[in-house]
Amino acid sequence: MEILVKTGQFLLAISILVVLHELGHFLFAKLFKTRVEKFYLFFNPGFSLFKKQIGETEYGIGWLPLGGYVKISGMIDESMDKEQMKQPAQPYEFRSKPTWQRLLIMLGGVLVNFVLALVIYSAILYTWGDQFLPTKNVNNGIMVDSLAYEIGLRNGDKIISVDNKEVNDFYQIIPFIVLNDGKTIQVDRNGEKREIPVPQSLIPQLLKATDFIEVRIPFYIAGFSKESKADEAGMQIGDQIIGLNESSIKFFDEFKDSLAKYKTQEVKVALLRETDTIYVTTVVPDNGLLGIGPDGTITKFFELERNEYTFIESIPAGVNKGLETFSSYLKQLKLIFSPKTEAYKSLGGFITIGKIFPSTWDWRAFWNLTAFLSIILAIMNVLPIPALDGGHVTFLLYEMITGHKPSDKFLEYAQITGMIILLALLIYANGNDIVRLFN
Repeated sequence: MEILVKTGQFLLAISILVVLHELGHFLFAKLFKTRVEKFYLFFNPGFSLFKKQIGETEYGIGWLPLGGYVKISGMIDESMDKEQMKQPAQPYEFRSKPTWQRLLIMLGGVLVNFVLALVIYSAILYTWGDQFLPTKNVNNGIMVDSLAYEIGLRNGDKIISVDNKEVNDFYQIIPFIVLNDGKTIQVDRNGEKREIPVPQSLIPQLLKATDFIEVRIPFYIAGFSKESKADEAGMQIGDQIIGLNESSIKFFDEFKDSLAKYKTQEVKVALLRETDTIYVTTVVPDNGLLGIGPDGTITKFFELERNEYTFIESIPAGVNKGLETFSSYLKQLKLIFSPKTEAYKSLGGFITIGKIFPSTWDWRAFWNLTAFLSIILAIMNVLPIPALDGGHVTFLLYEMITGHKPSDKFLEYAQITGMIILLALLIYANGNDIVRLFN
């Protein structure tokens, strides 16, 4: 069921983005009286799931969900219609239009995707507001993994800033370090300010880390694994662990670290169940774990900050959020092309995109992710790769600057080259997904 929900959200988001992207090309083409022969959601090699002719345009849905397309008369595109290009140019064809009109037709999809993201972000802020965990409210400090411990961070450290710049949202600390090439982390350790250097060699590992730093929380039991020793011993969901043998326990990391010292030994665990203190005994397995899942509900332990917006206030706030997301993604793209970060290894395809959607249908999360994907689609399409909108734009700008139009044969070969590049990227990204499934 979880897979169906994720897949449903993914397909709906992609369908919305593809249709509106192609609508951008379509509207500019119609504005300049350019014939559009086909308007398709998804590709239709061999056959279509649905098609209907309305006027001069065939509208349809293909069976291959890798995007969509509009086939514009007199244009070298993925259809590779060479016969049409051999005929004399007609007034309604793309190739007959002035360069500036062809440029706007090609930029139409990107413009729509970018504006769509701004509209969605504004609507989200107006409907739900903005909620986040302020770094200053993480008053118990952080929990660290082995990688964070290695560079000098410790459980209980309270993060003050990165490169002496305050990061207001706790969950933006890691992205800030990665995207802004953070050099140092300033922390409060038992009332003393310390500066932790961030080695550049950390970035590739940080991109793969899932729990580099987490908020430090009391240990409430949220669930048990199969054959859990804790479950067998009589612990219950909702219990708070407050002691181990003769030591008091306040936080999850304290219990985990202490338990590892008693492998294969019997231990006595103190629990707070509502208002009663209960003691249970159990033997710690070889792996040092009792099979307990902690309750990580942030709102249970921390005060979140919430900003609400009127309709008028939501518009500039949404535009600002969209521009920040745009800038952030450009920095992420820069990481992919930097070999030292090894970010290219984390490049993913459809499985990776599908996984970012929540396992239950959440409209706020859905629209947030749709807006983010809309910005990604805009940026990726404007890259100067033949077969993408950006490739066509590059050749049109060359024509505007030099006054010389590239030959149809050159554009044909460029289109083929671009399609090969895109196919290779598609295979690589989705191949990474498949490899990760078996790792």
